[in-house]
Amino acid sequence: MRVALRRGVSDGLCKDFGPTLRSQTSGGEHSMKINNEREAPQQHLLPSADPQGQRCFGGLDDMIVSLYAGGMTVRDIQHHLERTLGTELSHDTISKITAAVLEEVKAWQSRPLDALYPIVYFDALVVKVRDGHQVRNKAAHLAVGVDTDGVKHVLGIWVQASEGAEFWAGVCAELANRGVRDVLIACCDGLTGLPEAIEATFPHTVQTCVVHLVRASMRFVSYQDRKKIAAALRPIYTAPTADAAETALLEFADSELGTKHKAVVTTWQSAWERFTPFLAFAPEIRKIIYTTIESLNYQLRKIIKNRGHFPSDEAAIKLLWLDPRHRGQARPSPRQRSRQSERHPAQGPAPAGRRRHRPGLAAGAGRADGRLPRAARRRRPVRHQ
Repeated sequence: MRVALRRGVSDGLCKDFGPTLRSQTSGGEHSMKINNEREAPQQHLLPSADPQGQRCFGGLDDMIVSLYAGGMTVRDIQHHLERTLGTELSHDTISKITAAVLEEVKAWQSRPLDALYPIVYFDALVVKVRDGHQVRNKAAHLAVGVDTDGVKHVLGIWVQASEGAEFWAGVCAELANRGVRDVLIACCDGLTGLPEAIEATFPHTVQTCVVHLVRASMRFVSYQDRKKIAAALRPIYTAPTADAAETALLEFADSELGTKHKAVVTTWQSAWERFTPFLAFAPEIRKIIYTTIESLNYQLRKIIKNRGHFPSDEAAIKLLWLDPRHRGQARPSPRQRSRQSERHPAQGPAPAGRRRHRPGLAAGAGRADGRLPRAARRRRPVRHQ
């Protein structure tokens, strides 16, 4: 905050008033008229725009929230502001600034949802949360829905002691209470009882994630045979039809790898009913439902790794909510990209006069053996041994 003292006479004020205290903030320039009389009322000493008791950091709070969403801890933000801006803020002040978004998180968690989502992904992350004098692993449940325009939305974040089908059933019931009436495809992993928990609210929608199915198969395979098994399983989930996939599974079961690793065949046979609907879709749809939300999980794991552990469940939800929100603001949505392409259509090739002339690259400049002339060859750096 920049403060300047100016005389009241130069501003056309009454001669009973002395200097004018001006402060420059993010909302503009504010002034305080200071009375010279000792018995003047105290309201002249207060600014007219900023309420009493309200802190004003001149736009610094947005920067602090952005740094916090990027994965920096409160101590890291404190040192960063002191090193770059020369601003000294206590870690308690920074914590209060970041805690101001909790009300917005609660409103977002209970917001009404659309009636139809063509695709909804259900997945969970492991976060470390302090519980008393110990740090325990807890499951952060995420539900991500794709609307009719093809845009992904995080529907909710819930932190529980462990991931279980019973809790996922409560999540589906909550989504239905918030307005979701129908889901066409529900992508999930192979957690025991999870398909039945989802179908209790949204029947005939479950699709097993192919990536999680392959990972479940690799648990019974030694490290030396994992690449061979992955290559042998590829014809199964890339088959054009369900009959072709079944034929590929039988061939794998009769092969040497299938005979050696019978647990892999058993894993695919037990999940076959949930897997085969994947083969009925076109290749464009298969790319979308091939996995759950691995790209989002990758970004969230990076910031979780930087934090170590969270002091409470609310702190974990707050950070998991801030990261997709800030990345969504920084990256344009498909609608925005289409509008930008309509406003600024792609230009054609540059005119011939603007092209740079490179010697030896003109038409007919090549040699009979197909090699470029000596002047057009790229010189290779000399390696000194």
